Order: sequence, then structure tokens, then C-alpha cells
Amino acid sequence: MSFSGFFTRSRFSVVLIVGGLFAAPAYAADEINIYTTREPGLIEPLIAAYKDKTGVEVKTIFMKDGLSERVLAEGKNSPADILMAVDFGALVDMREKGVTQAVASPAIEAAVPKNLRDDAGNWFGLSMRARILYAAKDEAIESFTYEALADEKYKGKVCIRSGQHPYNTALVAAYIAHHGEAKTENWLRGVKANLARTPAGGDRDVARDILGGICDIGIGNSYYVGLMRSGKGKPEQKAWGEAINTVLPTFEGGGTHVNISGAAIAKHAPNKDAAVKFLEFLVSDEGQLLYAQENYEYPVKVGAHTSPLIEALGKLTVDPLTLDEIATHRKQASELIDKVGFDS
Repeated sequence: MSFSGFFTRSRFSVVLIVGGLFAAPAYAADEINIYTTREPGLIEPLIAAYKDKTGVEVKTIFMKDGLSERVLAEGKNSPADILMAVDFGALVDMREKGVTQAVASPAIEAAVPKNLRDDAGNWFGLSMRARILYAAKDEAIESFTYEALADEKYKGKVCIRSGQHPYNTALVAAYIAHHGEAKTENWLRGVKANLARTPAGGDRDVARDILGGICDIGIGNSYYVGLMRSGKGKPEQKAWGEAINTVLPTFEGGGTHVNISGAAIAKHAPNKDAAVKFLEFLVSDEGQLLYAQENYEYPVKVGAHTSPLIEALGKLTVDPLTLDEIATHRKQASELIDKVGFDS
């Protein structure tokens, strides 16, 4: 072989080797990778059921924060197929940071109401949790509005977690959407004046403090009631759940405020088709039943099964505001919470 021929073949080999170093990695078509800010244990039963049904391996990487930043840093080489979060605000942020892609799925669109998904298909709700009233057993409350939290008759009787927690920021944002900024500021001042303690802890701590006589009423997520009363939490939490009555509050002229767990398809998903099929499973009757049984969440799909523990809370009438509309007021809400010194 001539030197020139050897050089040509060698150069070709070098190109292949160098090209291999910089080419995007290949991922198995029978594998889905999820980046999630939701504790993986909460979706493991759904993942196991899907693997049994299809043979597809679903892997999760949990990160408390920085999900969008990681996906952006990985760029086109990111292995992420699905981005999952427990707050619609986080899903909206993902869309705005450009790490999602729009997908069209008739199955998902038929299952998920329009107010619980992005119009363009950048994210979808998978399950709901309502922001409800926890009340002491001796409080004779049959109906309640969020507006009533500022009523002077509850002075020194209200417990709640930090106003800057995304669950409460979303509630305040919804209040702005219903009533405007000025009325919301007055309401926040009224709620602050009614607090029995500094906003802190989690929603289950509200139930604990009601049992302990620190407060008479508070706001918490519906699915925590199921977790406490079922005994799936720590043993002492069962007593917390049984110590409270619950009411599904509404806005005056509206419905009950809900947040969601949801997901989006990553912008550079290497297994996009498989990822969409997995989301379609999650909003199917089977997937929604698992959400209800395992996590005590409300299904997003109308008519899907709800856990008896959650069914016992009463009929849920979801507030008609779209989550996207509420999201536009999140910054205002956070600023108002700081302005009134709600958490101090």
C-alpha cells in the first residue's frame, strides 16, 4: 500500500474517532429518562406498572432545584426525555426557559382539561391537590371561602406554612387574579393579623398544631389528609389527620384552588415518542387510578377514580381560572407577601 493510501485511510479513521467523541450519545429506544423535582418514590408505583405493561425501563434523576439549569447546560446531549414537577409554576418556568417542547397528543388533550395544561402542549397536569381548610373538631364550619381567612373572628386562630412556599404563592396569585392587587394586599394583612404563630413548617404541621391547640384553622393540601389518615406517614401523623375536620373552600364567585403535579417533554428528548406514550399512560384510567390509590391525589381526568379517603372530603369544584393565568401573577404575589411582612 502506498504512503498516500495509508495516509488517506488513517485520516479517515481519525475523522471517525474524533467524530465519535463529539457525536450525541445514543440512548435505548426502550428506555425513558425523567428529571424530576418530585420525590421519585411517589411515582415509583406508576413506573413499575408501566414497565410490567410495556417492558420499557423508566429511570428517574431527582433534583430539589436547578432542573432547568442542568438541562440547559447539557444542551442537545441531554438524556432527559421528561421533566416532572410538583408545582405548575415550575412547569411554566421550564417553558419560559426554553427547555420544553410542544407536543400534540389527542389522548392527553382529551384527558387533561384545558385549564390544567399549556395551550401549546408544552406541559400537562397529571394529578391535582386542592388547597383546603383544616379545622379543629369543635369548629362548626360547613362551608368556607378563602376570603374568610381574613375575618376578624379568626384572630389568633390561623396556622399556615410560609407564604413564600410555592403552594401559598400560587394561592395568593389566584387571589390577585380574582380580586386585584389592592384587595389582595388588604386580605393578606387580615390573614397575617389572624395568625396564631409565625408561618413555618409544612401542611401536616398545621394539622399537628390544630391537635395541639395552637390554632383552630389552617390551610393545607388535600393529599396530605389522605397520607395522614391512611397511616402511610409517620405513626403520630395518623392522629394529626384524625384530629381535624376538612372543608373544600372556594373563592367568592369561583371554585376551589388546585395545584398540580405535571410534566413536560424535554426540548432535546432522545426518546420523545416513548416519553409521550408514558405520559399518555399516566393520564389513562389505569394511571389516574394509581395516582389516587398511592398518592391520594385527585385525578385530572374527569370521571376517573378517586381514593375513598379523598372522596370523603366532599365534591371538588375546581376553580375555572387557568393555571397559566394564575402564573402571570406569581411575581406580584411574592412581592405582596414580602410587603406585608407575612412570614416575619
